[in-house]
Amino acid sequence: MLILFLKGDMKYTVKAFGITRDILGGREKTIEFEGQTVAELRKSLQEKYPALIGLKSLLIAVNNQYAEDTTELQEVDEIALIPPVSGG
Repeated sequence: MLILFLKGDMKYTVKAFGITRDILGGREKTIEFEGQTVAELRKSLQEKYPALIGLKSLLIAVNNQYAEDTTELQEVDEIALIPPVSGG
């Protein structure tokens, strides 16, 4: 007998800074999607918030470290959206 356990949608808490806070409508959002990597999170966020696509760069940090697209996520991770910044 073979029993398969399928993971449903995972819930991730995402903190937003700068312009991403305006796009998401707040400092923190709980995002549900069926995925486990930063790339899948980015895609899901861009589908839900198309204005994110227009940003020149959007870094994602996981547990206070810049994350690669292949980084696997856990529901307990601290995830932050880091928008482009300008300086002078």
